[in-house]
Amino acid sequence: MTVIPPVGLGTWKLWCTFHKKSLPGKDNMPLDHTGMVIPSNTDFLETWEAMEELVIEGLVKAIGVSNFNHEQLERLLNKQNLRIKPITNQIECHPYLSQKRLISFCQARDVSVTAYRPLGGSSEGVDLIDDPVIKRIAKKHGKSPAQILIRFQIQRNVIVIPKSVTPHRIQENIQVLDFELTEQDMNDIFSLEKNLRLATFPTTENHKDYPFHIEY
Repeated sequence: MTVIPPVGLGTWKLWCTFHKKSLPGKDNMPLDHTGMVIPSNTDFLETWEAMEELVIEGLVKAIGVSNFNHEQLERLLNKQNLRIKPITNQIECHPYLSQKRLISFCQARDVSVTAYRPLGGSSEGVDLIDDPVIKRIAKKHGKSPAQILIRFQIQRNVIVIPKSVTPHRIQENIQVLDFELTEQDMNDIFSLEKNLRLATFPTTENHKDYPFHIEY
């Protein structure tokens, strides 16, 4: 399932400082232009009730979560009187952090997965675009490495949100539906797994709901 907000709408992330139930509301969010609201973890169960109200009142189209591990997602899905399930779990995901177990967990519960940083992160010295395996597969298909990385996620039924401000790269990122990676291609890309997380949010490591202390 692919989540595409209506034209003119976008995604608004509810940061940790707005996780009191009274805060996610009309006066704190640009609700006239919001397609989906996502809380960025921590103190989320009470917040979820307020976010459900936004959907019920027609102020947002959908609500989801971000950086939730499987235990946190399970807590939310098992929440008493849950009215609206999260539509997606937005997580860091790329061949060096393939997130196999978490993706399987989410999809088995009808929660889609959205991959951020699907191309890695050159600013951290981890540039998947230059990985020899990715470059070899790109040459084989006559595509760019970025297109291979995006297609990899699509074939896993994962939503992809690559970031770019360059027009020709944005156009290139869209042109990923005219080819298919083989099973061997997919296996070769999965073999790159390093359990390498680029977005670790170190200032929150001591928080009780820090999501990355467990395996997935």
